[in-house]
Amino acid sequence: MTLEEDLIAKTIAFVKATLSNAEGGHDWFHIERVYKNTLLIAQHENADHLTVTLGALLHDIADSKFYNGDETLGPKLAYDFLSKHNVAPETIAHVVNIITHISFKGGNESQTFKSLELDIVQDADRLDAIGAIGIARCFNYGGFKNRALYNPEITPNLNMSKAEYKASTAPSINHFYEKLLLLKDRMHTQTGKAIAEQRHAFMVLYLEHFYKEWNGEA
Repeated sequence: MTLEEDLIAKTIAFVKATLSNAEGGHDWFHIERVYKNTLLIAQHENADHLTVTLGALLHDIADSKFYNGDETLGPKLAYDFLSKHNVAPETIAHVVNIITHISFKGGNESQTFKSLELDIVQDADRLDAIGAIGIARCFNYGGFKNRALYNPEITPNLNMSKAEYKASTAPSINHFYEKLLLLKDRMHTQTGKAIAEQRHAFMVLYLEHFYKEWNGEA
């Protein structure tokens, strides 16, 4: 086993242990899917393999929505872990930047850090938010937060600030319009865009069926 392979194995073990009791849409299996998506996309890009791998594995080590909105904890845990394993400072800094800037935060907030490696991991993460699994994750989180499935009287808000987006308690269906259906046009890589087109189309079809069933239509 090479030093890089050993580091990746230790990172996987660390993430599994840390997320052992996580909500079902943000658990180890979410990380594993994002990791696989990252490797798939990276095959077609000239990116640093270790950086995208560590970025994918650590990107949700402490999702702020489960820590009272604290966006500093995830980057800090990753920094501490990587420093303990003597990872090069420039790699640590890059991975921390990926974790800090990966999330969709609403409010049309501009992204202040850019890199190919961030683009790849961000695409991989966004792919897991759409399509069949994205739908399942949306409703799983909605159930976790005791949100309504749908309420026709509560319309989606497409002009929320970052604070409003984070504080929203809207029904799960609204999340499709406030985030999920927007992701297709926010992909960076050609591979990510191609996969997103398919998954987006599936969500559109799902919503058509949802409204028919809700309204008692054949």
